[in-house]
Amino acid sequence: MLKDIIVAYDNCCAAGIKTALVTVVHVVGSSYRGPGARMLIDARGNLTDAISGGCLEGDALRKALNAISQNKNRLVTYDTNNEDDAAFGVQLGCAGIIQVLFEPIDVVDGNNPMELLRKIISERKEVVLMTFFNAENKNAIQLGTRILVKGKEQKTKDNKQEAKGTEQKEKDNEQYFPFDSSLLHDYAIDVLLKKKSFFKTLELESIHVIVFFEFIPPPIALNIVGAGNDAIPLVQMAEILGWDVQIIDGRSTHAKAERFASTCAINVVGFQNLHHLNLHIDDQTAFVLMTHNYNYDLAMLRLLLTKKVIYIGVLGPKKKLDLILEALKSEGIELTSAQRKSIYSPVGLDIGAETPEDIALSIVSEIKAVFSKNKSGFLKNKNKPIHERAISNEISIFSPSCD
Repeated sequence: MLKDIIVAYDNCCAAGIKTALVTVVHVVGSSYRGPGARMLIDARGNLTDAISGGCLEGDALRKALNAISQNKNRLVTYDTNNEDDAAFGVQLGCAGIIQVLFEPIDVVDGNNPMELLRKIISERKEVVLMTFFNAENKNAIQLGTRILVKGKEQKTKDNKQEAKGTEQKEKDNEQYFPFDSSLLHDYAIDVLLKKKSFFKTLELESIHVIVFFEFIPPPIALNIVGAGNDAIPLVQMAEILGWDVQIIDGRSTHAKAERFASTCAINVVGFQNLHHLNLHIDDQTAFVLMTHNYNYDLAMLRLLLTKKVIYIGVLGPKKKLDLILEALKSEGIELTSAQRKSIYSPVGLDIGAETPEDIALSIVSEIKAVFSKNKSGFLKNKNKPIHERAISNEISIFSPSCD
């Protein structure tokens, strides 16, 4: 997670330890993780996060330490189609070409890749991060992670999402940057509109330089309405996934930080005063109603129906939701088809969940499936690639040689 990487980086900076950011910038064929996977490696040999299932990390450590020593960006290609895995000292189980960028971090540079990542998590905005690499010549200058373009903060107004497109260009303070930033910026805005990452090949003095325009949405914001014991594992699992979590409950005896031992936000408010809640809702926001209190769930659902919410999970049997909907109907509130589609009740995937931990796993799995726009099911029954990554490959890789 970006948050973990930034914490590790800050700790290294405080201790005066050099670091390198390691990023998967392109994949052809199969790989455990796709473009945009990152990890931080420090000069002591510590790794934060991962770029594969563990098969690349050992070799990546050696190359990251070398990049730190030379203070130079480096592009490394791992060809997992090569039967002689020993050619680059790793044993891989995938079948593809993986290109990995190593960037030693200059802490003096206020616009270094880590500072760009810090800006990404500082606010809930969709962003495009641009990473430049030369696939033809691994010894050429690898410009690396250079420009961040932010979309307009996602808000709702009159139940309609405001148009995005208000962008912010981060000034590049490197001495050598040979591309027209306005053209790059136009490509980035297109990525923001389509919400899909994109590769573009640019020519510079007969050299092909590839730009990875990476679309990065804000993390899922999970609002758990209910602070009972069954909410505890749900909070824990959501935070492992890097989601932003908020607890909402009317009971101060339950909704308190020491019960959850986490960084989640806690909001104590009775169901009669839910209209006073300052809810930030965007298209990465989910709600799970699990108060075990009919009146509280009714009041919360009544409030949420005035907003544009993609996912509202309601814990309990269908009969409970039917009673709530009948009560709303008696108030003159008829749900539209879109509103009905946004309600998931009983909440969670059908995995045979029984315990609070099982149920939490079922809920986070369903939320992930909904926001990924994926149908849940057994992977063994899937005829398409496991990872149908939302990246438009405008380029073809130039038959690079492995390191």
